[in-house]
Amino acid sequence: MPNPSTDLSLDAISDRVANLCDGIAPRLVTVHGLRRRSSTGIIWRPGLVLTAEEALEADEDILITRPDGNQVRARLVGRDPSTDIALLRTEEQPIADVPFRETSGLRVGHLVLAAGRQPEGACAAFGIVALAGGPWRSLRGGHIDRRLHLDLKLDARSEGGAALDINGQIIGMTVLGPGGRVLVIPSETIERVAPQLLAHGRIARGYLGLGLQPVRIDQTIANVAGPAEPKGLIVISVDPNGPGQKAGIKQGDILIRWNAASLHSVRRVHTLLGPESVGESITIGMLRAGNQISLTVEIAERSNPQE
Repeated sequence: MPNPSTDLSLDAISDRVANLCDGIAPRLVTVHGLRRRSSTGIIWRPGLVLTAEEALEADEDILITRPDGNQVRARLVGRDPSTDIALLRTEEQPIADVPFRETSGLRVGHLVLAAGRQPEGACAAFGIVALAGGPWRSLRGGHIDRRLHLDLKLDARSEGGAALDINGQIIGMTVLGPGGRVLVIPSETIERVAPQLLAHGRIARGYLGLGLQPVRIDQTIANVAGPAEPKGLIVISVDPNGPGQKAGIKQGDILIRWNAASLHSVRRVHTLLGPESVGESITIGMLRAGNQISLTVEIAERSNPQE
């Protein structure tokens, strides 16, 4: 009789993957948004569902199709666009808290199952870890604990579903990145963000109160910003009640430095305004009427973290 731990026949692998699908299926729901575009959600705790924030079209009129086929209403607990995590509350069902596995041991080439639920039933895709890197910042400035790309094709309706290792443990939530690339929001990020959404309904984000736009600096003063990057960020608007205005920043100023680091893109500012920045005092170097000046700004918390 073959040893299950060493049997690598196609039949054994096929049965193993099918069993993984059966094991995760009771934890997966279909999430219907405002225009009834569907995505997938993971039952994280009784009555609480994790899903992909980007796939959640609205904060209201959310329906959940449970594994038994029944539809129930759900309400938004909180959403964090920077890490693409949203948390919903719905009717409780008797189910244990979902176990997550840390991703530190994942390597390129490890087998991964992406499981989702569509209106027709459970669905899956099977592939490998194509890239396994360290921490990174999303386009919206969120701290993602590991960069994990999967080599598989994910149906858009499966976005927000579970990524499983070969032992059936959840390593994170599948989302679609640029160009349809399949990314994993790793378990470490979910375990950090979801409890904050449950407790506060949001993730704190830094706020300067400035509308910014990239601009090239005249070559005669480019050395102020650094010869390799004659660029800065021109202030096109100022919130009259924001930290920037209180520090003395004016429309038309050109920001060139954040403490000792050069500033040459709005994306860089979004990255720097992460949750850990709230309450921090920074020195902004800028050009005003051709002169270099510095001002100290105390970063506030953004009142609308979805902006």
